[in-house]
Amino acid sequence: MGVIVGVAIAVLVLVLVALARAVKIVREYQRIVLFRLGRAIGIRGPGLVFINPITDRTTLVDLREQFLEIAQQTAITKDNAPISIDFIIFYKVADPAMTVLQVQNFAAAAQNVAATTLRSVVGDMMLDDVLSKREEMNAALRVRLDETTERWGVKVTNVEVREVNPPTGVQEAMTRQMSAERTRRAAVTEAEGQKQAAITVAEGSKQAAILSAEGQKQATILSAEGERQAAVLRAEGLAAGLGKILIIARDLDETTMQLQYLETLKQVGVSPSSKIVIPMEVGGVLKGLNEILQLRANGTSAQ
Repeated sequence: MGVIVGVAIAVLVLVLVALARAVKIVREYQRIVLFRLGRAIGIRGPGLVFINPITDRTTLVDLREQFLEIAQQTAITKDNAPISIDFIIFYKVADPAMTVLQVQNFAAAAQNVAATTLRSVVGDMMLDDVLSKREEMNAALRVRLDETTERWGVKVTNVEVREVNPPTGVQEAMTRQMSAERTRRAAVTEAEGQKQAAITVAEGSKQAAILSAEGQKQATILSAEGERQAAVLRAEGLAAGLGKILIIARDLDETTMQLQYLETLKQVGVSPSSKIVIPMEVGGVLKGLNEILQLRANGTSAQ
């Protein structure tokens, strides 16, 4: 009885072990390449996969994007300058079956292909282009690597050059060039500042001259306007005076006018001038004067 129980337990254990080996849980980003009796019969997953643990063997493939660091490589540029470069390859499995069947160790194979491809790409470029046109070099490396890895079922998604180390002499020349470029930029910036300052000063002087001229113009206009108004007032005063004289003159009789005329002749006679002008109508004046005297005499007699 004990033997039977032991055998049953052993069989149960074997069944459990077989079931554990027969059931595979494949995640969403994984695939299983299934081999049966040594032959590849297809790809399984994701999810729950059942296999025959006696005849079947599996290889798990990760479909996520991965990267591979390529150690520093020395290459010769088109103008015969040695240069050290290291970069990173980003890749993704496109065909799990080909990745397993066509290459034994993808990482090692990719490193060797990358080194060879790097030398080929750099050999077609001048040193200045290698230093300044990284995007073009990245694109060239990606295209050439992708052409090679395509037969392995791998897609190269991107290549990024991390460091480019030129020879010591070139580095020193680059340092001097950078220093000279910075000096040139500083001089240009200073000259530009002086130019802007001169423009600002000239603009200020221009505005000041314009304002001064405008002020003088306004002052001249105001002065002329004042003089015009003064002349108008003088003319109005003269006209008013003449009008008043005219009004008064209308009320004067002939006798008063003759007396005024004699008063004027008296003032002329007092003048130190050696020449005296006698008006032609002096006889009329004397006649009038005689009449005035007679009128006054008659007035006195009457009293």
